[in-house]
Amino acid sequence: MKFKINQDHFSNGLQQVLNVVGSRATMPILSNVLIEAEEGHISLTTTNLDLGIRCRIKADVSEPGGITLPVRKLATIVRELPQNDVFIETSDNNQAKITSGGSLFKIMGISTEEFPPLPTFENRHVFELSQTEIVSMLKSVSYGQSNDENRYILNGVYFNFADAKLTLVATDGRRLALTALDTEISEDNAGSLILPAKTVAELERLMGKGEKVKIAFNDRQAAFEISIDDTGDTGLVDHLYLVSKIVEGNYPNYRQVIPKETEHRVKIERELMLECVHRAALVTSDKSNSVKLKMSKNLLEISGSSSEFGES
Repeated sequence: MKFKINQDHFSNGLQQVLNVVGSRATMPILSNVLIEAEEGHISLTTTNLDLGIRCRIKADVSEPGGITLPVRKLATIVRELPQNDVFIETSDNNQAKITSGGSLFKIMGISTEEFPPLPTFENRHVFELSQTEIVSMLKSVSYGQSNDENRYILNGVYFNFADAKLTLVATDGRRLALTALDTEISEDNAGSLILPAKTVAELERLMGKGEKVKIAFNDRQAAFEISIDDTGDTGLVDHLYLVSKIVEGNYPNYRQVIPKETEHRVKIERELMLECVHRAALVTSDKSNSVKLKMSKNLLEISGSSSEFGES
């Protein structure tokens, strides 16, 4: 394998896949990134067996091929290289030679044959949606996910494709966040899944680089094909591919805890309320981390207090 690549593009590509790395001592290959060189681009792939990611970066490839290299060490080296072209060449003994300017590195890798492949999906549940809308929906509910590992079924965001809309729900048992988006869903294509919190965080980080995201899932896994806007100078091409195991089990019936009727309804400017809540919370403690809302005619009073700090 032999190719030339822009240093900034290479570093950016490695940052896309760096978070998805395995830590299992029994499988050192999971600490590596799979580099595959084809005509016009290279592919970077990492996985921890629960989550996997692949991106493509434009490059001048003179000899196709592949190798796996320690991803964290490689990312550190590439980040510190001068902003010139980076030349990478591999040998038959799985060694990669990296040169840029006056710098030369030789890194030992592992054969590509040991790297676990990312799964592919049949076209059973497939949806194409706006990245902007999905990111907004995730950020609207992800704060409600549970961090309690004993309640693993709540350690993620629930996706429900049914009744001509996509509904996202997250709850930790004390609070519940819900948002919905009207979209075309055929009866044969309807379905639901629970996406783990780690995957949700990666989606929030990765999306926003293009217009569309294609979502496919089955009973065990979900895949996200995130389109890339070619107008930017990131070096990324085609799309990002993220595949994740889903949380197995049935999500609680969240509808039964949502009141069908309400006695009181208040309409208030969002930013103003956010500012007031932040100010009132300044005197709360970790033990009593809450504020009090008192409503009267045309007035909402927000207060906070603690024996340690006082009142607001």
